[in-house]
Amino acid sequence: MNIPMVDLKIQFETLRDDIEKGFRQVLETTHFILGPQGRSLEEEVAAYCGVKHAVGVASGTDALHLALRAAGIGPGDEVITPAFTFIATAEAISYTGAVPVFVDIDPHTFNIDPELIEAAITPSTRAILPVHLFGQPADLEPIEALCRKHGLKLIEDCAQSFGADYRGRKTGAFGEFGCFSFFPSKNLGCYGDGGMVVTNDDALAQSVRVLANHGSRQRYHHSVIGYNSRLDELQAVVLRAKLPHIDTYNSARRRNASLYDERLKGCDVRPPVQDGKGTHVFHQYTLLSTRRDALHKALGDAGIASAVYYPIPLHRQEVYRERFAHVSLPITERVATQVLSLPMYPELTGEMIDRICDVIRKA
Repeated sequence: MNIPMVDLKIQFETLRDDIEKGFRQVLETTHFILGPQGRSLEEEVAAYCGVKHAVGVASGTDALHLALRAAGIGPGDEVITPAFTFIATAEAISYTGAVPVFVDIDPHTFNIDPELIEAAITPSTRAILPVHLFGQPADLEPIEALCRKHGLKLIEDCAQSFGADYRGRKTGAFGEFGCFSFFPSKNLGCYGDGGMVVTNDDALAQSVRVLANHGSRQRYHHSVIGYNSRLDELQAVVLRAKLPHIDTYNSARRRNASLYDERLKGCDVRPPVQDGKGTHVFHQYTLLSTRRDALHKALGDAGIASAVYYPIPLHRQEVYRERFAHVSLPITERVATQVLSLPMYPELTGEMIDRICDVIRKA
Protein backbone atom coordinates (compact mmCIF):
# COMPACT_ATOMS: atom_id res chain seq x y z
CA MET A 1 0.00 0.00 0.00
CA ASN A 2 1.11 3.54 -0.75
CA ILE A 3 1.26 5.92 2.21
CA PRO A 4 0.97 9.68 1.57
CA MET A 5 2.39 12.48 3.73
CA VAL A 6 -1.17 13.47 4.62
CA ASP A 7 -4.58 12.06 3.68
CA LEU A 8 -7.42 14.59 3.90
CA LYS A 9 -10.08 12.31 2.41
CA ILE A 10 -10.72 10.28 5.56
CA GLN A 11 -11.23 13.39 7.65
CA PHE A 12 -13.56 14.89 5.08
CA GLU A 13 -15.77 11.80 5.09
CA THR A 14 -16.26 12.07 8.86
CA LEU A 15 -17.24 15.76 8.53
CA ARG A 16 -19.03 15.61 5.19
CA ASP A 17 -22.54 16.28 6.52
CA ASP A 18 -21.54 19.35 8.56
CA ILE A 19 -19.41 20.80 5.79
CA GLU A 20 -21.99 20.26 3.05
CA LYS A 21 -24.73 21.71 5.25
CA GLY A 22 -22.63 24.78 5.91
CA PHE A 23 -21.77 25.16 2.23
CA ARG A 24 -25.46 25.03 1.32
CA GLN A 25 -26.25 27.77 3.82
CA VAL A 26 -23.57 30.02 2.37
CA LEU A 27 -24.60 29.29 -1.20
CA GLU A 28 -28.26 29.92 -0.45
CA THR A 29 -27.61 33.23 1.30
CA THR A 30 -24.93 34.22 -1.28
CA HIS A 31 -23.02 35.95 1.52
CA PHE A 32 -19.52 34.82 0.60
CA ILE A 33 -17.21 37.35 2.29
CA LEU A 34 -17.24 39.00 5.74
CA GLY A 35 -20.34 37.10 6.79
CA PRO A 36 -21.64 35.24 9.83
CA GLN A 37 -19.51 32.11 9.35
CA GLY A 38 -16.30 34.12 9.46
CA ARG A 39 -17.44 36.15 12.47
CA SER A 40 -18.40 33.02 14.37
CA LEU A 41 -15.10 31.37 13.52
CA GLU A 42 -13.19 34.39 14.80
CA GLU A 43 -15.06 34.24 18.11
CA GLU A 44 -14.47 30.50 18.43
CA VAL A 45 -10.75 30.69 17.63
CA ALA A 46 -10.27 33.60 20.04
CA ALA A 47 -11.98 31.61 22.80
CA TYR A 48 -9.93 28.50 22.03
CA CYS A 49 -6.63 30.40 22.04
CA GLY A 50 -7.55 32.35 25.17
CA VAL A 51 -7.26 35.78 23.56
CA LYS A 52 -9.62 38.73 23.09
CA HIS A 53 -9.52 39.02 19.30
CA ALA A 54 -9.10 36.91 16.18
CA VAL A 55 -9.17 38.30 12.65
CA GLY A 56 -9.58 36.01 9.64
CA VAL A 57 -7.31 36.74 6.68
CA ALA A 58 -6.54 35.17 3.32
CA SER A 59 -3.43 33.16 4.25
CA GLY A 60 -0.82 32.52 6.90
CA THR A 61 1.61 34.69 4.96
CA ASP A 62 -0.90 37.55 5.04
CA ALA A 63 -1.36 36.99 8.77
CA LEU A 64 2.35 37.61 9.32
CA HIS A 65 2.48 40.57 6.94
CA LEU A 66 -0.56 42.31 8.40
CA ALA A 67 0.61 41.72 11.97
CA LEU A 68 3.99 43.26 11.16
CA ARG A 69 2.31 46.22 9.47
CA ALA A 70 -0.08 46.74 12.38
CA ALA A 71 2.88 46.56 14.78
CA GLY A 72 4.44 49.50 12.93
CA ILE A 73 7.28 47.56 11.29
CA GLY A 74 8.56 49.28 8.16
CA PRO A 75 11.54 50.35 6.06
CA GLY A 76 14.80 50.54 7.97
CA ASP A 77 13.61 48.25 10.75
CA GLU A 78 15.05 44.84 11.61
CA VAL A 79 13.13 41.76 12.74
CA ILE A 80 14.94 38.82 14.33
CA THR A 81 13.80 35.39 13.14
CA PRO A 82 15.21 31.93 12.32
CA ALA A 83 16.42 30.93 8.85
CA PHE A 84 15.17 27.36 9.31
CA THR A 85 11.53 27.88 8.37
CA PHE A 86 9.30 28.30 5.32
CA ILE A 87 10.13 31.41 3.34
CA ALA A 88 6.82 33.09 4.23
CA THR A 89 8.29 34.02 7.62
CA ALA A 90 11.00 36.17 6.04
CA GLU A 91 8.91 37.22 3.05
CA ALA A 92 6.40 38.89 5.33
CA ILE A 93 9.19 40.91 6.94
CA SER A 94 10.53 41.91 3.54
CA TYR A 95 7.05 42.96 2.36
CA THR A 96 7.10 45.73 4.95
CA GLY A 97 10.47 47.04 3.79
CA ALA A 98 12.13 45.76 6.96
CA VAL A 99 15.10 43.39 7.03
CA PRO A 100 15.06 39.87 8.50
CA VAL A 101 17.98 39.20 10.83
CA PHE A 102 18.60 35.48 10.97
CA VAL A 103 19.61 33.74 14.20
CA ASP A 104 20.67 30.11 14.56
CA ILE A 105 18.44 27.41 16.00
CA ASP A 106 18.50 25.09 18.98
CA PRO A 107 19.81 21.74 17.67
CA HIS A 108 17.16 19.77 19.57
CA THR A 109 13.90 21.67 18.94
CA PHE A 110 14.86 23.28 15.59
CA ASN A 111 13.42 26.55 16.94
CA ILE A 112 15.28 29.83 17.33
CA ASP A 113 17.88 29.66 20.11
CA PRO A 114 16.95 32.32 22.71
CA GLU A 115 20.54 32.46 23.97
CA LEU A 116 21.71 33.79 20.60
CA ILE A 117 19.09 36.49 20.13
CA GLU A 118 20.46 39.30 22.28
CA ALA A 119 23.73 39.44 20.34
CA ALA A 120 21.70 40.09 17.17
CA ILE A 121 19.79 43.08 18.60
CA THR A 122 20.80 46.47 17.17
CA PRO A 123 19.35 49.99 17.44
CA SER A 124 17.25 49.11 14.35
CA THR A 125 15.66 46.00 15.86
CA ARG A 126 11.91 46.39 16.33
CA ALA A 127 10.58 42.85 16.78
CA ILE A 128 11.36 39.20 17.38
CA LEU A 129 9.45 36.68 15.27
CA PRO A 130 9.91 33.12 16.62
CA VAL A 131 8.51 30.16 14.69
CA HIS A 132 6.88 27.19 16.44
CA LEU A 133 8.37 24.81 13.90
CA PHE A 134 6.75 21.45 13.17
CA GLY A 135 4.33 22.01 16.08
CA GLN A 136 7.01 22.37 18.80
CA PRO A 137 6.51 25.64 20.72
CA ALA A 138 9.52 27.92 20.74
CA ASP A 139 10.99 28.74 24.15
CA LEU A 140 8.96 31.92 24.67
CA GLU A 141 9.78 32.85 28.26
CA PRO A 142 13.33 34.14 27.61
CA ILE A 143 12.19 35.69 24.33
CA GLU A 144 9.46 37.61 26.15
CA ALA A 145 12.06 38.80 28.66
CA LEU A 146 14.27 40.09 25.85
CA CYS A 147 11.32 41.92 24.30
CA ARG A 148 10.56 43.64 27.61
CA LYS A 149 14.21 44.51 28.20
CA HIS A 150 14.73 46.05 24.75
CA GLY A 151 11.23 47.38 24.05
CA LEU A 152 10.59 45.01 21.14
CA LYS A 153 7.40 43.57 19.67
CA LEU A 154 6.83 39.82 19.92
CA ILE A 155 5.03 38.28 16.94
CA GLU A 156 4.57 34.50 16.88
CA ASP A 157 4.59 32.45 13.69
CA CYS A 158 2.06 29.78 14.66
CA ALA A 159 1.54 28.43 11.13
CA GLN A 160 2.38 24.90 12.27
CA SER A 161 1.29 24.97 15.91
CA PHE A 162 -2.48 25.35 16.17
CA GLY A 163 -3.46 23.83 19.51
CA ALA A 164 0.06 23.64 20.93
CA ASP A 165 0.68 25.20 24.32
CA TYR A 166 3.66 26.66 26.13
CA ARG A 167 3.60 26.55 29.93
CA GLY A 168 -0.18 26.16 29.91
CA ARG A 169 -1.05 28.91 27.38
CA LYS A 170 -1.82 28.35 23.72
CA THR A 171 0.74 29.46 21.19
CA GLY A 172 -0.43 32.75 19.71
CA ALA A 173 -1.48 34.13 23.08
CA PHE A 174 1.92 35.68 23.81
CA GLY A 175 3.23 39.08 22.79
CA GLU A 176 1.44 41.40 20.38
CA PHE A 177 0.27 38.87 17.77
CA GLY A 178 -0.07 35.21 16.94
CA CYS A 179 -0.26 34.35 13.23
CA PHE A 180 -1.87 31.14 11.98
CA SER A 181 -2.05 29.39 8.63
CA PHE A 182 -5.02 27.26 7.60
CA PHE A 183 -3.34 25.72 4.55
CA PRO A 184 -5.09 22.36 3.90
CA SER A 185 -2.31 20.17 5.35
CA LYS A 186 -2.07 22.09 8.64
CA ASN A 187 -3.35 20.62 11.93
CA LEU A 188 -6.37 22.88 11.46
CA GLY A 189 -6.69 23.32 7.71
CA CYS A 190 -9.31 24.59 5.30
CA TYR A 191 -9.82 23.61 1.65
CA GLY A 192 -7.80 26.42 0.12
CA ASP A 193 -5.73 29.24 1.55
CA GLY A 194 -6.65 30.88 4.82
CA GLY A 195 -5.11 32.42 7.91
CA MET A 196 -5.83 34.25 11.14
CA VAL A 197 -4.25 36.85 13.41
CA VAL A 198 -4.94 36.73 17.15
CA THR A 199 -4.18 39.39 19.75
CA ASN A 200 -5.24 40.74 23.14
CA ASP A 201 -4.84 44.36 22.05
CA ASP A 202 -8.04 46.11 20.93
CA ALA A 203 -6.30 48.74 18.81
CA LEU A 204 -3.98 46.25 17.11
CA ALA A 205 -6.90 43.96 16.28
CA GLN A 206 -8.76 46.86 14.69
CA SER A 207 -5.65 47.83 12.74
CA VAL A 208 -5.30 44.32 11.28
CA ARG A 209 -9.00 44.26 10.41
CA VAL A 210 -8.74 47.59 8.58
CA LEU A 211 -5.55 46.64 6.75
CA ALA A 212 -7.10 43.34 5.63
CA ASN A 213 -10.13 45.09 4.14
CA HIS A 214 -8.59 47.66 1.79
CA GLY A 215 -7.80 50.06 4.65
CA SER A 216 -11.52 50.52 5.29
CA ARG A 217 -13.51 50.87 8.50
CA GLN A 218 -16.63 51.97 6.67
CA ARG A 219 -17.59 50.93 3.16
CA TYR A 220 -15.99 53.15 0.51
CA HIS A 221 -14.12 55.13 3.20
CA HIS A 222 -10.39 54.30 3.25
CA SER A 223 -8.12 55.66 5.94
CA VAL A 224 -4.89 53.81 5.02
CA ILE A 225 -3.51 51.85 2.08
CA GLY A 226 -4.67 48.33 2.87
CA TYR A 227 -4.90 44.94 1.22
CA ASN A 228 -7.49 42.49 -0.04
CA SER A 229 -6.99 39.75 2.55
CA ARG A 230 -10.23 38.27 3.83
CA LEU A 231 -11.05 34.72 4.85
CA ASP A 232 -14.08 33.71 2.80
CA GLU A 233 -17.22 32.12 4.19
CA LEU A 234 -16.76 28.71 2.57
CA GLN A 235 -13.35 28.29 4.18
CA ALA A 236 -14.81 29.43 7.50
CA VAL A 237 -17.41 26.64 7.22
CA VAL A 238 -14.68 24.03 6.87
CA LEU A 239 -12.69 25.41 9.78
CA ARG A 240 -15.73 25.63 12.05
CA ALA A 241 -16.50 21.99 11.30
CA LYS A 242 -12.96 20.95 12.23
CA LEU A 243 -12.26 23.24 15.20
CA PRO A 244 -14.29 21.24 17.78
CA HIS A 245 -12.15 18.20 16.93
CA ILE A 246 -8.72 19.85 16.96
CA ASP A 247 -7.70 18.52 20.38
CA THR A 248 -8.67 15.01 19.30
CA TYR A 249 -6.71 15.41 16.07
CA ASN A 250 -3.66 16.68 17.93
CA SER A 251 -3.88 13.86 20.48
CA ALA A 252 -3.87 11.38 17.59
CA ARG A 253 -0.78 13.07 16.15
CA ARG A 254 0.97 12.80 19.51
CA ARG A 255 -0.04 9.12 19.74
CA ASN A 256 1.38 8.48 16.29
CA ALA A 257 4.59 10.29 17.21
CA SER A 258 4.93 8.01 20.24
CA LEU A 259 4.46 4.98 18.00
CA TYR A 260 7.18 6.24 15.68
CA ASP A 261 9.48 6.83 18.67
CA GLU A 262 8.92 3.29 19.93
CA ARG A 263 9.32 1.58 16.55
CA LEU A 264 12.51 3.51 15.70
CA LYS A 265 14.36 2.73 18.95
CA GLY A 266 17.80 1.35 18.20
CA CYS A 267 17.73 2.81 14.70
CA ASP A 268 20.50 5.21 13.70
CA VAL A 269 18.17 8.20 13.46
CA ARG A 270 17.32 10.93 15.94
CA PRO A 271 13.57 11.33 16.53
CA PRO A 272 11.95 14.69 17.33
CA VAL A 273 12.71 16.15 20.74
CA GLN A 274 10.03 17.42 23.10
CA ASP A 275 11.51 19.97 25.49
CA GLY A 276 8.91 19.53 28.24
CA LYS A 277 8.00 23.23 28.33
CA GLY A 278 4.85 22.81 26.29
CA THR A 279 2.79 20.46 24.17
CA HIS A 280 4.19 19.48 20.77
CA VAL A 281 1.35 18.91 18.28
CA PHE A 282 3.45 17.28 15.54
CA HIS A 283 2.42 19.10 12.44
CA GLN A 284 5.42 17.17 11.17
CA TYR A 285 7.28 14.20 12.58
CA THR A 286 10.83 15.15 11.60
CA LEU A 287 13.84 12.99 12.34
CA LEU A 288 17.55 13.57 11.76
CA SER A 289 19.79 11.20 9.84
CA THR A 290 23.23 11.53 8.31
CA ARG A 291 21.88 9.15 5.63
CA ARG A 292 18.80 11.28 4.96
CA ASP A 293 18.88 11.03 1.18
CA ALA A 294 19.21 7.25 1.22
CA LEU A 295 16.26 6.94 3.59
CA HIS A 296 14.21 9.33 1.46
CA LYS A 297 14.88 7.18 -1.61
CA ALA A 298 14.19 3.89 0.17
CA LEU A 299 10.83 5.15 1.40
CA GLY A 300 9.92 6.47 -2.06
CA ASP A 301 10.85 3.14 -3.67
CA ALA A 302 8.49 1.45 -1.20
CA GLY A 303 5.59 3.78 -2.11
CA ILE A 304 5.89 5.78 1.11
CA ALA A 305 5.99 9.57 1.00
CA SER A 306 8.54 11.57 2.94
CA ALA A 307 9.66 15.18 2.65
CA VAL A 308 12.57 17.46 3.42
CA TYR A 309 11.46 20.55 5.36
CA TYR A 310 13.61 22.54 4.63
CA PRO A 311 16.54 21.73 2.30
CA ILE A 312 17.84 25.29 1.85
CA PRO A 313 17.91 27.68 4.83
CA LEU A 314 16.58 31.15 4.10
CA HIS A 315 19.95 32.90 4.30
CA ARG A 316 21.15 30.58 1.51
CA GLN A 317 18.10 31.06 -0.73
CA GLU A 318 18.81 32.89 -3.99
CA VAL A 319 16.58 35.80 -3.00
CA TYR A 320 18.52 36.45 0.23
CA ARG A 321 21.91 34.87 -0.51
CA GLU A 322 23.78 37.98 -1.63
CA ARG A 323 22.59 40.10 1.28
CA PHE A 324 23.43 37.48 3.88
CA ALA A 325 26.58 36.01 2.31
CA HIS A 326 28.50 36.88 5.48
CA VAL A 327 26.03 35.10 7.78
CA SER A 328 27.00 31.70 9.16
CA LEU A 329 24.40 29.60 10.95
CA PRO A 330 26.17 26.27 11.48
CA ILE A 331 23.39 24.39 13.25
CA THR A 332 20.78 25.52 10.75
CA GLU A 333 23.03 24.54 7.86
CA ARG A 334 23.80 21.12 9.32
CA VAL A 335 20.22 20.32 10.24
CA ALA A 336 19.03 21.23 6.74
CA THR A 337 21.17 18.40 5.34
CA GLN A 338 19.77 15.80 7.77
CA VAL A 339 16.05 16.44 8.33
CA LEU A 340 13.43 14.06 6.97
CA SER A 341 9.72 14.29 7.72
CA LEU A 342 7.62 11.13 7.77
CA PRO A 343 3.88 10.77 7.07
CA MET A 344 1.87 12.39 9.87
CA TYR A 345 -1.88 12.86 10.18
CA PRO A 346 -4.48 11.83 12.76
CA GLU A 347 -5.84 8.93 10.72
CA LEU A 348 -2.43 7.29 10.23
CA THR A 349 -2.68 3.72 11.56
CA GLY A 350 -0.29 1.66 13.63
CA GLU A 351 0.01 -0.77 10.72
CA MET A 352 1.14 2.06 8.44
CA ILE A 353 3.67 3.26 11.00
CA ASP A 354 5.00 -0.29 11.35
CA ARG A 355 5.54 -0.47 7.60
CA ILE A 356 7.23 2.92 7.44
CA CYS A 357 9.59 2.07 10.28
CA ASP A 358 10.36 -1.33 8.83
CA VAL A 359 11.56 0.30 5.60
CA ILE A 360 13.69 2.76 7.59
CA ARG A 361 15.24 0.01 9.70
CA LYS A 362 16.11 -2.05 6.62
CA ALA A 363 17.57 0.98 4.88
